[in-house]
Amino acid sequence: MLKWAVIFAVVALVLAVLGFGGLAGAAIEIAKLLFWLAIIIAVILFVLGFTVYKKVT
Repeated sequence: MLKWAVIFAVVALVLAVLGFGGLAGAAIEIAKLLFWLAIIIAVILFVLGFTVYKKVT
């Protein structure tokens, strides 16, 4: 998911340089959404990993 966030950020930068402001804005919003979703999922899995680890040992 972070890979796609980086791809959308690069696409947004290229679109901004070429003058497509509206499309660049949309691409950067998608990139931000994907970035935060990836961070939230990583934190949830991290916490779940610790709780499962404590139950197993």
